[in-house]
Amino acid sequence: MGKIGLQFKATLENITNVRPVGEDFRWYLKLKCGNCGEVSEKWQYLRLMDSHPLKGGRGSATMVQKCKLCSRENSIDILSHTIKPYNAEDNETFKTIVEFECRGLEPVDFQPQAGFVAEGAESGTPFTDINLLEKDWNDYDEKIKESVGIYEVTHRFVKC
Repeated sequence: MGKIGLQFKATLENITNVRPVGEDFRWYLKLKCGNCGEVSEKWQYLRLMDSHPLKGGRGSATMVQKCKLCSRENSIDILSHTIKPYNAEDNETFKTIVEFECRGLEPVDFQPQAGFVAEGAESGTPFTDINLLEKDWNDYDEKIKESVGIYEVTHRFVKC
């Protein structure tokens, strides 16, 4: 399958450097088996801190999973060096914010949740624990006396 990138797009208001933070950040995905096409019904999450051995001692992956339908063992890995922030200059355009190494599992949907951080575009004010589950988030930047926000969050997957 190879590498698949998660592209993020949003409208930013007075905010920049939107990014996931920590080894325990949860990337909520729906995954499809590359062998039989079965798509997970429930959201599953990947975290950088997770590592599971591959069958036959061929290293490890962030997630190793046996397909419920065809019993094939598949895996997916977060490529930590590909995690990038979404900045003010990326406003309203798609930008790859992370890549996954896919071996038999393909992400087909993404649900942003809690764990994002950002900063005021002009003030540098830190905003922590941003939850994008509702696809919109807003707050107030005391330093510039203006509202800040992340709106109309959407995504797509691309082959890398």
